[in-house]
Amino acid sequence: MHILEIENLTKRYSNHLALSDISIKVPQGHIFGLLGPNGAGKTSLIRIITQITRADEGTILFNNEKLTGKHIASIGYLPEERGLYKKMEVGEQLLFFAQLKGLSKHEAMHLLKDWVERFEIKGWWRKKVEELSKGMQQKIQFIATVLHNPKLLILDEPFSGFDPINAELITNEILNLKKNGCSIIISTHRMESVEQLCDDIALINKSKKVLDGSVKQVRDQFKTHTFSVECNTAHLQLPNEYQILESSVKDNDIFSYKIKKAETDSNNKLIQLLVNQTEIIRFAELIPSMQEIFIRVVNP
Repeated sequence: MHILEIENLTKRYSNHLALSDISIKVPQGHIFGLLGPNGAGKTSLIRIITQITRADEGTILFNNEKLTGKHIASIGYLPEERGLYKKMEVGEQLLFFAQLKGLSKHEAMHLLKDWVERFEIKGWWRKKVEELSKGMQQKIQFIATVLHNPKLLILDEPFSGFDPINAELITNEILNLKKNGCSIIISTHRMESVEQLCDDIALINKSKKVLDGSVKQVRDQFKTHTFSVECNTAHLQLPNEYQILESSVKDNDIFSYKIKKAETDSNNKLIQLLVNQTEIIRFAELIPSMQEIFIRVVNP
């Protein structure tokens, strides 16, 4: 089941091709990372999903229905450029956004009570937005985005402006929303957030989708069959199809190796070759991080 199915989407602005034949599926209840360098087309795609602009070609299905204006109430969107009214009081602002999303004042107040306590902003209820720090304003915007319990939540750089403590708070809330059935798209440059939160990703570069899949599938796709090994033997003897890329001596006569195995051989075969001549202290496959994969794909 997919909350969002994007098929062959194309968008042009004058002489600029923003999106070229993009097809992406966002699984229901997953956190989906929308990645790419600046200018790749991510914002154009988000603006089409949220119906701020229209695609020139292609289709979008939302819960197996063609995406139309009626679905806006089921979507929450936190843009990178936040949009609070500086002269409005916090409480007034939150109620205003809640009512725009179709909630009554009574419903909004009931929901806000819990969020205000969890985000520790009760004392700021009657403060004007311009009196708040950037991080506090981000909290207000996040609450306004999720208060109506959207089925699909789109977060554009959600951790921008947050210190580590509040970034952890937002991370936990994102995971809670997922646990409660919300499907979430995160557009971010923070690859550590992708590895921590995302189930699936799509990478857009120069208007085209160049990579997609689950985080595990993508990382496995870029494996180099290289392992970090620590043992108590100074001179390992391995077959020619194995390469010792690096070696060094650690404390207490522990020897460290970086070994590249033959692609067709199993991990167990390498382990057996090592066990036959040494005591293994540590054995780990070196799987590339999302940061490394991003750089390799965008700058081949």
